[in-house]
This record gives sequence, C-alpha cells and structure tokens, in this order.
Amino acid sequence: MRLDLLAALSGILIAAQSRVNGGLSTALGNSTEAAVYSFSSGFLVLNIIALANPKVRHGIRRIIQGVKSGALPVWRLSAGIMGGIFVAIQTFTVPIIGVALLSVVMIAGQTLASLIVDQIGITGGGKQPITMRRVLAALITIIAVLVAVWEEIQLANISPIPVVVVFVGGFMIGVQRALNGQINDISGQSFSTTWLNFFMGTSTLLILLIINTARGNEIVGLPTSPWWIYWGGTIGVLYIASSSVIVAKIGVLSFTLFATGGQLIGSLIFDLFAPPENVKVGTNLVVGILITYIGVLVGGLRKQGSMRTKSAPNN
Repeated sequence: MRLDLLAALSGILIAAQSRVNGGLSTALGNSTEAAVYSFSSGFLVLNIIALANPKVRHGIRRIIQGVKSGALPVWRLSAGIMGGIFVAIQTFTVPIIGVALLSVVMIAGQTLASLIVDQIGITGGGKQPITMRRVLAALITIIAVLVAVWEEIQLANISPIPVVVVFVGGFMIGVQRALNGQINDISGQSFSTTWLNFFMGTSTLLILLIINTARGNEIVGLPTSPWWIYWGGTIGVLYIASSSVIVAKIGVLSFTLFATGGQLIGSLIFDLFAPPENVKVGTNLVVGILITYIGVLVGGLRKQGSMRTKSAPNN
C-alpha cells in the first residue's frame, strides 16, 4: 500500500482518538484520570501482543541493549513522555474547543516541529533540507490556525489558553515522531517502539495523577457508557505503530502533511455528527480547515511525485 495513503489513515486515527479521549474526559470530569485510563488500556493491549509475539519481546530487548551500549541515547526515550502529555492535552481541550479546531492548531505545531527535526536530522531517514516550498506550507498552516480561531476569540467564546496549549502539544508530537523513527531503527519492530512509548507515557501520567490526587482531586468510578470512550488507548497503539514505520521512510514533514488530510476530514466529520457539548462548526473553522489542506498540497504533492520518480526502476 502507498505510504501517503497510510499516512492519511494515521491522521484519521488521530481525530478518532481525540474525540474518544475527549468523551472519556467529559464522562469522568477529570482529564488526567481520563488520560491515564486511555494510555494504560493501550499499554495493556501492547503487553498482550508482546506476550504472544517473540519478535516484539526481542525488539524491546534491543532497545534496552541500545540504551546500555549508548547506541540509543536516554533522552530519546522522552518520546513516550511527550505522547503521554499530549493525551492529557487531548482530554483537557477537546471538550472545550472540539476535535476540528484541536486538529488545525495541533497540525500547525507539528509542521513547525517537523521543519526543525528534519533539518537537524533526528529522524530515521536522516537530514532533509528546508526548502521555500516547505516553509510556505508551514506558514499556510499557521495562517489556517489564525483564521479558524479568530472569530471565536474575538467573541470571547473560547480562551486562547487551550489553543496555545494544543499548539505546544502539536509541536511535541512532531518531535515525538522523529524520536520514534530513531528508536524504531534500534528495535527493528514497530510494536516494540510503541510498547516503549506507552510504558513511558503511562508512567508519566500516573505520576501526574498521583500529584493531582495529593492536591485534592478525587478519582471517580468508571462510567459504563458510552461504550466507545475506552478505545482511545487501542487507537493510539495503531497510530504510533504505523507512524514510527512511515516516518523512517518519508520523513516527519511529509508524514505530517499527508496525515493532515486524513485528520482534518475525520475531525470535521466528528464535530459535525458527534460534537462535544457546546462545540459548533462555524464558517471560520471550515475555512481554516480548507487553508490547512492547501498547506498539505503545497508541501506534499511535489515531494511525493519526486519519491515516485526515484523509486521507479530504470529500464
């Protein structure tokens, strides 16, 4: 299957996970607790996979050996911490701003991060130069954010704080993708890389939950409905496993741009047909989504064409 199509499907998974985690947060009334349940459920799925698949266990051992030998610097393990923090951001902000606006703002943060990490060369695919086309694509996504939120902020319908928080979260996800590409080079197994992410993320979120509980926040019982609010962790497993492989092949920015298309379509559908309470899809948001997709086209199409040319066999 084409890598650009797989990247787009990964984007739809992000939108679905955002809506699911936001629904869990609303049901619990505690965003940190919701993030813990989401991440730990995914970690449980990964442990079942690891028990059933010796290749996954071997990949985990390779990661441990890589850390001990110095081939995998310890700081790169922070990829999972970033993922955990972003899930906490999802659960906190989706009930406030909705999936579509979260997607637009997150994509701008991701695209900016992608330019930086591709230039530095911390992805599995090595350094990729910053061109005017790629800079223009990043600028277009930032303009899309301004268009999408301008009317709502002017009317004081939303605070700029969750918007800024999501932008920072999106930047972290861009860095996380790059680090996962490096970790995957060591593990040789995408599910092993994903296991590490969920181990680090779950540990981080548990520490945050303990701190919040010590400060007086109560842990509430698990709601029994709706049934779909507990699928966020499983969706995250599928997303990280697929993205860690694709990023190593096409680079962080290209992955981000193609995943954007799927994410925007999915997020708009969720906010139209299953919106969080008090979240509405306005004209500015739709225009912002369209502008973001223009950024996808500007930044991605020519690069993908060149990839096909290079990959074609010589006759």
